[in-house]
Amino acid sequence: MATTKRTTKPPPKDAAPAEPGDCKPCGGTGNVPTTVRVGRKRRPVGQQDGLCLNCFGSGTDPDA
Repeated sequence: MATTKRTTKPPPKDAAPAEPGDCKPCGGTGNVPTTVRVGRKRRPVGQQDGLCLNCFGSGTDPDA
């Protein structure tokens, strides 16, 4: 009974690292619009930039 020769596959070549995509809520800027409210009835008067809580201001997608 002859033994079979076992060959191994060569390791796959490293592909170029994938670039992380833009964050969805902020679009890659790191800032999201936040509504400013004033008064007892908390009426909205405008918007200001706030830090994106999904990417913490980096602008890259944390899930990539």
